[in-house]
Amino acid sequence: MEKQETRIDKYLWAVRLFKSRSAASEACKKGRVTMAGHPVKPSHDISVGEMITVRKPPVTYTYRVTGIPDNRLGAKLVTNYLLDLTPDDEKNKVKPDSGMFFGYRPRGTGRPTKRERRDIEDFLE
Repeated sequence: MEKQETRIDKYLWAVRLFKSRSAASEACKKGRVTMAGHPVKPSHDISVGEMITVRKPPVTYTYRVTGIPDNRLGAKLVTNYLLDLTPDDEKNKVKPDSGMFFGYRPRGTGRPTKRERRDIEDFLE
C-alpha cells in the first residue's frame, strides 16, 4: 500500500538520493533541496507529481515524484518512484573529462612532492 504523502527527507533517503536520512535532512537544512525555487525544511510533506531540485555541488539534479514508497527501495526499483529530469550538461559536470578534475594519479603514489607540484603548475599554465 503506497502512501499519498511523506516527509521530504524520508523520501530522499528512500529513493537513494542520500545514503542516510540524516544526510537528507542536513541537505534540506542547508537549503540544497528546493521545490518551486524555495528551500524546504526536512519535515515538508511531498506528494506525487511534485518537482524536487537537489544541489550536490557541482551538479543540480531535478526530479519529479512519481510515487511514494513505504520504506527504502532497492536500486532497481527507484525508477518506479522517481523520474530524473536533469539535463545531460549538468550530469556531464561530474565526468572526469569535463574539466572539473585536474589530473590522474595512480593509487598509492601519495601526494605530489613540492617539485612535482611546481612541474604540474608550470604545465597547466
